Amino acid sequence: MSYLIKPAGYKALLNLSQTEMGIKMIKDFFQQNLSSELRLRRVTAPLFVLKGMGINDDLNGTERAVSFPIKDLSDAKAEIVHSLAKWKRLTLADYQIEKDYGIYTDMNAIRSDEELGNLHSLYVDQWDWERVMGPEERNIAFLKEIVCRIYAAMVRTEYMVYEMFPEIRPVLPREIHFIHAEDLLQKYPTLTPKERENAITQAYGAVFIIGIGCALSNGEKHDGRAPDYDDWSTVAEDGKVGLNGDLLVWDNVLNRALELSSMGIRVDREALLRQLRLCHAEERKALYFHQRLLNGELPLSIGGGIGQSRLCMFYLRKAHIGEIQASIWPEEMRREARAAGMYLI
Repeated sequence: MSYLIKPAGYKALLNLSQTEMGIKMIKDFFQQNLSSELRLRRVTAPLFVLKGMGINDDLNGTERAVSFPIKDLSDAKAEIVHSLAKWKRLTLADYQIEKDYGIYTDMNAIRSDEELGNLHSLYVDQWDWERVMGPEERNIAFLKEIVCRIYAAMVRTEYMVYEMFPEIRPVLPREIHFIHAEDLLQKYPTLTPKERENAITQAYGAVFIIGIGCALSNGEKHDGRAPDYDDWSTVAEDGKVGLNGDLLVWDNVLNRALELSSMGIRVDREALLRQLRLCHAEERKALYFHQRLLNGELPLSIGGGIGQSRLCMFYLRKAHIGEIQASIWPEEMRREARAAGMYLI
């Protein structure tokens, strides 16, 4: 079910030509800063992978991948990627990337089951990144360090946008606020997960919520995560569960929290086995990706994705992701959006 948010009195600050110029400048500037902060080299990524190898991202486990038969492989099925969460870790191993270095790539995906709206499109574009780490770094302190480096690149990029377009004034705070999903639940026990995100992000401007995918004290998850990439089940040194999280900023145009990135320390052998068991997915142990991980052929790593169109949408103060990227939208949504000042590409 598609849903359109129509901010009262919305008027785009930039015309179409300025918007396209801004998109290019943001993407060029941010990825250079991201690469420098985390010591990442750019690699080429696939648009599709073979079905049945355990490489594609399962997201919440319910989304259907777009697939097609390959004539020259006896009609074996290929799947359009949902993300490159597991492919990147294979690439770290195959490229023999050293500790403290990593890779990033332009990830393009099709998610046909998305509920279309201001923030969700059939087309997904991310900077997917992955970095090799050591066993001594599998802790919350290291996760926070990486988050702060990425957030620093975001703050610098917003100032660059301000220099280009002075009418767009910076709003990001200097520092990002960290909170565990369990503490967030205790702080706002009567709110839903999305309402809790809105409340905490409005209060601090930029927030990283730790522990996405683990069951909280009320028996529910803050949000879903697949069992085979982020480590959401390890008990950290602070006694709370989870070595991953989501980065959100407050969007003054839509008046709500905007998730820009999901990232985390990846599963090691023990966490993979534990999470497959918790999710009743132990049959995946026989798949190609899982076998390589269980056999010790993949490095320990931290990684994530950063939404390109969402980042541009936030910086350029747009109300709809369709003002940034070309996609397919219900005709009724196009008409309503245009009437509300949102011109979808």
